[in-house]
Amino acid sequence: DGTLIDSLPGIAASLNRALERCGLPGHANGDVRRFIGNGSYELARKAMPEGTLPDDILAVETAFKDDYALTWPEGTVPYDGIHECLDTLAIAGFKLAVLSNKPHPFTVEIVQRIFPRLPFDPVLGQRPETPRKPDPEAALQISRHWGLSPENCRFIGDSTVDLETARGAGMPAVMVGWGYHDASDLLAAGAKSVVEKVTDLDRALAAS
Repeated sequence: DGTLIDSLPGIAASLNRALERCGLPGHANGDVRRFIGNGSYELARKAMPEGTLPDDILAVETAFKDDYALTWPEGTVPYDGIHECLDTLAIAGFKLAVLSNKPHPFTVEIVQRIFPRLPFDPVLGQRPETPRKPDPEAALQISRHWGLSPENCRFIGDSTVDLETARGAGMPAVMVGWGYHDASDLLAAGAKSVVEKVTDLDRALAAS
């Protein structure tokens, strides 16, 4: 979802309120940006001192999820040009899906509220019965839902977690540089190239 929306301000605000409730210091948005990508438990763990007990991490995670469920619209906006880009892809006949490590109900609600006209099918967040990214299973569920082989899908992502997921699923990755990980991080992790502008994404897909 970091490919489509900038949710960093909302995530950081909720995380810092959760940390404050548990008597811990907060973090600047730039630091929180590096914590995002592996789900809410890992977000809480990375925000806390090394060696923190699992029960204490769970307490911060729970406080974060409770806060974020109520406040996420205040800090979640689509990236400039992303609506127009998605409209172009849909009109061209591309099948569109969303795969996020956010909890599934949040993911569905966010997509329905921010992209109500777009034909995303399916929309998948983190679910108890399916391992989260970078495990490839959820990505493969999407390709099976579409009736397509993985190599005929394109995995668009903004993080090293997305890149690892695409590799595991056998899907060509199209990495973008406007999300949570810088282009230098993606290239260092093995991305062949990085799309830097939303307006260039459709051309990058056509060339992939």
